[in-house]
Amino acid sequence: MLRSLCSISFLLLLPRCPGRTRHRLLDLLVIAVCAVIAGAETWVDIAHYGQLKQAWLATFLDLPGGIPSHDTFRRVFSLLAPQQVEQCFRQWMAAVAPPLPREVIAVDGKTIRRSFDRGRAQGPLHVVSAFATAQGLSLGQVAVSGKG
Repeated sequence: MLRSLCSISFLLLLPRCPGRTRHRLLDLLVIAVCAVIAGAETWVDIAHYGQLKQAWLATFLDLPGGIPSHDTFRRVFSLLAPQQVEQCFRQWMAAVAPPLPREVIAVDGKTIRRSFDRGRAQGPLHVVSAFATAQGLSLGQVAVSGKG
């Protein structure tokens, strides 16, 4: 599973200075994915998760510089292109969890309450979600320009 992420993570082009990096990009990606799956919502949460699970993470990650700080997670992920990260994540998930045959995918659209701002003439946020019903797994969520 980790090998497939290694082979896909090369697609993420990150301007890093040789000799000035203490943490491998793969380590950052794996810690972040595991932390978010476990419920982390902020960079501080992700770094805290890494510190709490360091012994377990060290069983399959090198972690040459230990667990990165929340500032490191923020800085590295801010340099990544979101579309590239999404593409790599989708390829990785397709490699480790091939789709099940004939699964029902529920698609739902919602308008987020109180997401508008009249002072800025900003309309409400509309979101479309896809959910794999048999797996109980959210496949994705994307903001859309409007209803319809």
